[in-house]
Amino acid sequence: MPIPILDTIIGPITRIIDKVIPDPKARDEAKLELLKLQGSQEMQLLQTQLSAIVAEANSTDPWTSRARPSFMYVMYVMILWALPMGLIAAFRPDAASAIASGMNAYLNGLPEPLYALFGTGYLGYTAARQWGKIKGSDK
Repeated sequence: MPIPILDTIIGPITRIIDKVIPDPKARDEAKLELLKLQGSQEMQLLQTQLSAIVAEANSTDPWTSRARPSFMYVMYVMILWALPMGLIAAFRPDAASAIASGMNAYLNGLPEPLYALFGTGYLGYTAARQWGKIKGSDK
């Protein structure tokens, strides 16, 4: 039984293939591979992962359903910190340089899997939100 979210994913992927691959023969081969993937174990694994993400997003437990958005808000705050840093740099360049150096040292010390987790969480949250909109439960 196909999951409707996969149908919504495959459609845009084929449109991307149409735009990215100019050679019609290579484009058709890429679409054929995508269709082969649809019935494979990899696609079943993707279905399982997406259903877990959707289940988490639809959870009534506030800690579970708000975990991904909260993590994104933390990342947004870190990015928006550039605005006050610009003001600090205008008036006290040495202090701004020291703050930036300390932040760089801290961020470079974070393990790479944490950044991968952020990307996965962000994409998973986006997919779950899209699924909710398609399903009609999210407005």
